[in-house]
Amino acid sequence: MKPAAPGDTQPLSPVQPPLRLMRWQARTQVFYEKLGDTASLTMVRIPAGSFQMGSAEQEPGRHANEGPVHRVTLAEFLIGQTPITQAQWREVAGWKEGPGEQWGREMKTDPSRFQSKEWPEVNEVRLLQGESNTDQRPVELVSWEDAMEFCYRLSKRTGRTYTLPSEAQWEYACRAGTTTPFCFGDMISSELANYDGNYAYANGSKGICREQTTPVGMFPANAWGLHDMHGNVWEWCLDEWHKSYDGVPTDGRAWVDAAEGEKSKEPAKTKLLRGGSWSDLPGGCRSASRNHHDPDYAFFSIGFRVVCLPQGPSLNP
Repeated sequence: MKPAAPGDTQPLSPVQPPLRLMRWQARTQVFYEKLGDTASLTMVRIPAGSFQMGSAEQEPGRHANEGPVHRVTLAEFLIGQTPITQAQWREVAGWKEGPGEQWGREMKTDPSRFQSKEWPEVNEVRLLQGESNTDQRPVELVSWEDAMEFCYRLSKRTGRTYTLPSEAQWEYACRAGTTTPFCFGDMISSELANYDGNYAYANGSKGICREQTTPVGMFPANAWGLHDMHGNVWEWCLDEWHKSYDGVPTDGRAWVDAAEGEKSKEPAKTKLLRGGSWSDLPGGCRSASRNHHDPDYAFFSIGFRVVCLPQGPSLNP
């Protein structure tokens, strides 16, 4: 995929319908994907490049599974400007199968705990100032398998390749050229992200604990225009969990032990999560922080964002 000139709307490949270029700001290109009458998807083009993945041993809050630090070189890709919202999820979950389409698994229309209607076991969601509903909050209580179904439907309907980001793609996009614990620098505050502000990071200050998700885009974007890379909800990645980066691919592909299409006889391996959440300590929201759960696991602090690839799934050579 060649970099587009300002105003260019060339497709990702000759056989795919074009994404409409919404704006050009410095080196950031933002594309628009219409999902239906009530929701759309905003994708940001991430430039090709290299970065040092992982955390330095002296980084506060570091865990051994964040090393060794290694250089990764990636091709360009598009990534969601925000995590998938409740409104976006609801739209895709409600799609009816069209000609040539056959969905894989059922998608609940409104799986999230933090939504406008009251759940029996929790208090009513506290709407924030300016909120009339929770449509712009991230969808949560969705498993890795649920997220992959979302990507599958989106790919079939649009003719483009949508999937979850590889772990390397996620960290590269999160850092946006930085090498500090957070894309904002050495420290984080509850004015910059949604996490458990009852605790401070390193020698920083405490802040607010909101005890719930917040609308996507509520906090400042990183240098590449991406919101909520730190906190709000954990985000599923395509990779299988490994305890260290020994043997990891260095070209940005997802790290999976079985070849594409090959079904292992072993139980499904746990999948990667990145970014931290509203309920996590600030150290768990660092750019290099890692987590993992079973692919069928769903929790109210876990969501996802999508990537769109110019050439096939990121787990392909």
